Amino acid sequence: MLPLAIGAVLAVMLMTWAVVLYNGWVKGRNRAKNAWSQIDVQLKRRHDLIPNLVETVRGFAAHEQETLESVIEARARATAAPDVRSTARAESALGGALGRLMVVAEQYPALQANDNFLALQEELASTENRIGFARQHYNDSVMDYNTAIQSFPANFLSGSFGFTEETHFELTDEAARRTPAVAF
Repeated sequence: MLPLAIGAVLAVMLMTWAVVLYNGWVKGRNRAKNAWSQIDVQLKRRHDLIPNLVETVRGFAAHEQETLESVIEARARATAAPDVRSTARAESALGGALGRLMVVAEQYPALQANDNFLALQEELASTENRIGFARQHYNDSVMDYNTAIQSFPANFLSGSFGFTEETHFELTDEAARRTPAVAF
């Protein structure tokens, strides 16, 4: 009778441990997904600002068509990116294109004095900061989740329950690692 009771207690303890692990993994995965949603919101905000910025610059520097088109194309690629890695690459390219657009804008004093352009620059700078904070939060959430599913002894069970590593949101282009220059 005693061995049966000990076996039952051990089975209950093992099941409790598995449930706690499983719920922790679900919580970590959901935190990472929520953090990605926050990045997505900020990226959409950025993407929504870009057409207005391009049109404002176009009004003053219409002959800079190549630069304007590169920003528009980079934005289109960024909005269509299907996953974290693709989004990171597309956002890196978009950041570079925005940086080139800002260099062009600096060549036009009338544009630099335009209230609409200044407001868009301010909004873009604010959005870039929000993206940076959201990316940091996402990467922290992913790190916590990945650590939880990779740690011993949980790593023996996590894969069998379908928990796989999430991808960090990392900028791939060294030039894009720098915040686009936004001059006031």
